[in-house]
Amino acid sequence: MKLSIIIPAYNEEKRIISSLNKIYNYLNKKQIDYEVVIVNDGSRDNTVDVIKKIKNNKTIIIDNKINKGKGHAVKTGMLNAKGDLLLFTDSDLSTPIEELGKLMKYIDNYDIVIGSRSLQASDVKKKQAFYKVWLGRLGNKAIQLLAVPGIKDTQCGFKLYKRKCLNIFKKQTINRWGFDFEILFLARKLGYKIKEVPVVWINAEGSKVKALDYPKTFLELLKIRWNDLCGKYK
Repeated sequence: MKLSIIIPAYNEEKRIISSLNKIYNYLNKKQIDYEVVIVNDGSRDNTVDVIKKIKNNKTIIIDNKINKGKGHAVKTGMLNAKGDLLLFTDSDLSTPIEELGKLMKYIDNYDIVIGSRSLQASDVKKKQAFYKVWLGRLGNKAIQLLAVPGIKDTQCGFKLYKRKCLNIFKKQTINRWGFDFEILFLARKLGYKIKEVPVVWINAEGSKVKALDYPKTFLELLKIRWNDLCGKYK
């Protein structure tokens, strides 16, 4: 069974090598058959040049010259991956790659297993700024109300999918931050089984999420409801 690791990257020249080395070391140690698919999302720095220096024939770089958003990058990576299982992870490894084992325990019985920072057993090592925590909690209340009731953390960048779930990404319409809950909304709509699992999470510096992104993401949540009412997901 082959594992694909999908990593969206935007201006990550300073930390992408460290993250990739951690991923390679872990997967090689576990003797997992894998590929790493990195999707450059129109970076303005030397992210692509830095990655190209890596001597690892299991690394694939998809170089999008224009920034289209994290959701678009993840969708591109998913639809170009070859694995039987597909892990989306953030490039900063806020959730350490070692947490993959926790997700793998459930993948036989579920179609999608997602890491969560909001369950009782979750281990948040370093919290975000107060306003991000507050806005995140408020946003999750809206997400549960309008899209995916019962899932406490849709936005953690650590999610494992079976290959049969790729048809969800073909229906994806949101290219930026709201793609996470759109994918889970579609998964529920299509009858896929989702498991939320507590993971370790460390708030890494250099987050790309800004305060103004929260109201924009709320509008994306409303777009999902509108799309559904208009039959765009059929």
